[in-house]
Amino acid sequence: MTLITAAHLAFTFGILGNVVSFMVYMAPVPTFYKIYKRKSSEGYQSIPYSVALFSAMLYLYYAYLKKHVLLLITINSFGCVMELGFLTIFMVYATHESKIYTAKILFLFNIVGLGLIIGCTYALSKGRERVTIVGWICSVFSLCVFAAPLSIMRRVIKTKSVEYMPLNLSVFLTLCAVVWFFYGLFIKDFYIAAPNVVGFLFGIAQIILYFIYRNKKKENILPENKLHDISTNGDWNSRDHMQNSSTVEIADVTNHNHGQAHRGTN
Repeated sequence: MTLITAAHLAFTFGILGNVVSFMVYMAPVPTFYKIYKRKSSEGYQSIPYSVALFSAMLYLYYAYLKKHVLLLITINSFGCVMELGFLTIFMVYATHESKIYTAKILFLFNIVGLGLIIGCTYALSKGRERVTIVGWICSVFSLCVFAAPLSIMRRVIKTKSVEYMPLNLSVFLTLCAVVWFFYGLFIKDFYIAAPNVVGFLFGIAQIILYFIYRNKKKENILPENKLHDISTNGDWNSRDHMQNSSTVEIADVTNHNHGQAHRGTN
């Protein structure tokens, strides 16, 4: 009889994390298909995709330093490809002002920001110390991404409408946080496991809010520009939880965070 070891469980949850995070990363595809068909970015913002790309690149750097975390590399590599694809489509069909703004964000986040992190950690630390420093940076960034949905949760409470907080995305991001938490737990990686506890709590809070307000009607009709504001902010906050997976990452998390970028994300 084969014993189930921590390594077996880590591999299982890593595979599950890749599957769930893959679905979170694919969530914006209909949005960008619509942008492609209409030849217009339609007021969507590029910030969530820039942040999700940064999250995926940051965790790739962490995985490179840590070694022996192939499943972390696979999903974040996929995340980088997807986010670059989304940003390319956005840049093609966005207004001139949006293109300039997006280029500035990408330069500051993904070139200057990541470059400084890599340069400073290589210049000022080495070995295990470098892994620890980058791990803390990943954790702090993941926590910031997981906290992003607070604004949309506040809007749900204020408007008594869950229109911009879809249940399926909240469920996937919560699952993302759970599986990446256990992956981090079984490989004994605090920097992967800890942020996903926060991601799980925020995900559960969103699901609870959904069931509280799903059948409630708005008392007042919001002006058209307010609805547009909620729509764009909803897109930003939903995507970036990805991370983690991040995360929201998707990125969240994404993922592992993001469920990263977002998770998805997170």
